[in-house]
Amino acid sequence: MKSSLVARDRLVELDRAHLIHPVTSWSAHEQRGATIVDSADGIYIRDHQGHELLDAFAGLWCVNVGYGRKSMIAAATAQLEKLPYATGYFHYTSAPAIELAARLCELAPGDLDHVFFTMGGSDAVDTAIRLIRYFYNVQGQPQKKHMIALDKGYHGSSAMSSGLSGLPAFHANFDVPTPTQHHIPAPYAYRSEAADDAALIALSVKQLRDKVAELGVDNVAAFFCEPIQGSGGVITPPRGWLKAMRALCTELGILFVADEVITGFGRTGTLFACEQEDVAPDLMTLAKGLTAGYSPMGAVLLSDRFYRAIADNAPAGAAIGHGLTYSGHPVSAAVGLEALRIYTDEGLVAHGAKVGAYFQARLAELSRHPLVGDVRGRGLLAGVELVTSKANKTKPAAELKFADHLARIGYDNGLVFRAFADGVAGFAPPLIVTESDIDLIVQRFTKTLDDVLAIEEIRHAVD
Repeated sequence: MKSSLVARDRLVELDRAHLIHPVTSWSAHEQRGATIVDSADGIYIRDHQGHELLDAFAGLWCVNVGYGRKSMIAAATAQLEKLPYATGYFHYTSAPAIELAARLCELAPGDLDHVFFTMGGSDAVDTAIRLIRYFYNVQGQPQKKHMIALDKGYHGSSAMSSGLSGLPAFHANFDVPTPTQHHIPAPYAYRSEAADDAALIALSVKQLRDKVAELGVDNVAAFFCEPIQGSGGVITPPRGWLKAMRALCTELGILFVADEVITGFGRTGTLFACEQEDVAPDLMTLAKGLTAGYSPMGAVLLSDRFYRAIADNAPAGAAIGHGLTYSGHPVSAAVGLEALRIYTDEGLVAHGAKVGAYFQARLAELSRHPLVGDVRGRGLLAGVELVTSKANKTKPAAELKFADHLARIGYDNGLVFRAFADGVAGFAPPLIVTESDIDLIVQRFTKTLDDVLAIEEIRHAVD
């Protein structure tokens, strides 16, 4: 036991000294130290102290098939033994990459018939940005450079995708958004003055139309959006919003890009969220559930119209200069193929839709809690917005350190969820959850809310 404690402490110190964590205060992390995840199975993870946690966030919205899935491990192992790497350059590829591309195009909406593979969501969005520029340049429309996204949206944290993201933390001191990146308000029903869903949809349509008019329709290239805004607080537009925004983009002659990095692969009850409104985007970005987190991979799906415009108008014989060393990595592709088999042939998406309805119903019961202002989501994706005044929809004051308390107490109660800085708790459990698992999630989260409310300064702030 003593030796294991020494080894654990050594890892924590090595982490402090050398490992930079994503989206974290570096100095605060030096003080706090890391929580080291040691093992996982099903919907549970265990940390280096042996503490078991129900992972109601699927890692980072991604472990849709659950941890320790034997067939996923076997697919990766078999491919590693046969062919651990194959470049996509020089016209080379591998069978898994070809088969995964074909299967994705078969399952995707509309004429999304072409795939470029990336390492994750951020570089999928970067790829989309680069190809959109190329698309317009080779068609003699070089002025079409401006791209519009949503406030509170998240499209990645790379040099270009971070500017399309609509979250201040990804802009501060990074010199983004660029002059060609713009945002319109999120369709945020809980904090909108719109009278009903129809009014909120009409407002969003007007805001996009007005922004395009301000920039000049001949200067606007594309509109990017998530069907549900994940990292912005699981902001869930009313049904009909996505279809209306797609229709406006078509009317205005600008490209419609659906970012399904979070919502894809069964998270909202269908394989892709766009299916629920019969929307076919011009481009779709994917990652996370594509390999269920078992191996890094992202993808950009291109409509046939978009692909042909580049293929047919590019300078004859000239290479289109966009590439990644690990594009179409055979191991990740083999894992992705197995994940798709589980989603479809084993009925995991259908199961997720069924338990997702139960999940939304159980979470809705939390509306009675003194701290809960709004419960929203779709399928196995949900956000619970916490307030200190239900009547005034007052967000917790920064000095209360609400998110820190929420995450810490949730951990103590054996539950992992996303404690957003503005007082929203995000949930995205693996699609393998059962109704009894959901009951346990709600039970543990309710206790967490009660424990947070018991903190004196928070209790006194609530009215």
